[in-house]
Amino acid sequence: MLTVLLVDDDPEFTDVACTIIEFLGHEVLTAANLDEARDWLTKESFDHILLDFMLPDGSGVHLFEELDALPKRPRVTLITGHPSVRGIIKGLCGPNIDYLVKPIQREEIEAVLSGKKEKKSETGNATIKKYFGHLIGESPSMKELYKLIERVSRTSANVMLLGESGVGKEVVAEAIHAASDVEGPYIATNCGAFSKELIGSELFGHEKGAFTGAVGRKAGVFEQAENGTLFLDEITEMPIDMQPNLLRVLENKVVIRVGGTKTIPVNCRVVSATNRQMEEIAESKVLREDIYFRLAVFPITIPPLRERKEDIPLLATSFIAELNKENNTSFAWKDAQLDTLKAYDWPGNVRELRHFVHRAAIMSDPDKQDIELPKTIESPFAKKQSTTPALQAGRTIEDVEKELIYATLEKVNGNKTLAAEMLGISTKTLYNRLHAYGDLSKDD
Repeated sequence: MLTVLLVDDDPEFTDVACTIIEFLGHEVLTAANLDEARDWLTKESFDHILLDFMLPDGSGVHLFEELDALPKRPRVTLITGHPSVRGIIKGLCGPNIDYLVKPIQREEIEAVLSGKKEKKSETGNATIKKYFGHLIGESPSMKELYKLIERVSRTSANVMLLGESGVGKEVVAEAIHAASDVEGPYIATNCGAFSKELIGSELFGHEKGAFTGAVGRKAGVFEQAENGTLFLDEITEMPIDMQPNLLRVLENKVVIRVGGTKTIPVNCRVVSATNRQMEEIAESKVLREDIYFRLAVFPITIPPLRERKEDIPLLATSFIAELNKENNTSFAWKDAQLDTLKAYDWPGNVRELRHFVHRAAIMSDPDKQDIELPKTIESPFAKKQSTTPALQAGRTIEDVEKELIYATLEKVNGNKTLAAEMLGISTKTLYNRLHAYGDLSKDD
């Protein structure tokens, strides 16, 4: 039996965690802040401390000095409610500190208390699951994406995919097709890849002799995707004067080939995609309003990679496994390398990560398992993004906390209740922090 000190200011989490710890046969005492924790340390000895990273009176890391002064230092597991903090915790505290991210399952608490928490890479040796045969990720934002895909796949509604360049919009389109109960094929085309003269032929087909070079009849992508899924990438790059033709197809479910007069019935789900935001689409008028409402019956925003950093080890491991199979190599990531990948914001998203992994594999000795990382991760096309704070030498714990809080508040438009929930702290703790920063201007 272990004696455990749980330091956390969230009473609901504390109640659940204490029940689990006692069920596992251990004794547990609780503290809601650093002062109460320090008081317990003068009275009792503990085998293990479950310590919240962000407490009302300071960071849990500040307790380390008292722990180092004890005759026998207890094992420590830091707790956080924000996934991106995991890399920061490792950087601040070193590799020997365990950490858990809320919501925490019974199995996770049991693992850290038993000392059997997986010390290998976060992906372990398990097979990485591909959802709908295409998508990789276990983060909350990806789980939400899977739910949306599952819901829309039961219908024939048109879908518009929104997201930054490189997030994998075509992969999501393929997943929607795979999840749908349709007999027809998946057909993809890029609306920004064709000239004004040729895009009509690409979409709707043409008859022989319709224009110079039209040596035979051609079916357009709408016909090719019959009873299946048509993916129209970069839909906002379609010439504005071509959009009425597209609207007629969407409304009437028929096409007329270029140079022809016969109407041809078509039946397919249209999944479109753009890297422009909704506000930009409306303001720039790159897409007609009536077209938008026909295409975006069910809009889905795909999260950027920097907002689901816990998925980076899964993706990197999957990519290196593909390259191993392709090149008959046996490369494997080290924990420190995965931490390096997670610390970067990947402005080019999954596409940039895949490119980097490929580059690392080429640089590495094919007769060894070790992967040699390129000297720089950043690509020449990298652009600065608004993100959670990166870990840099010399930064204080308070600086990291402050930037993390403000980044979270910005993400939820100043909603303190939601921000506190995302950070895994109480609303009172969040207000205390903002008061300490001299800022209580961000209203709910």
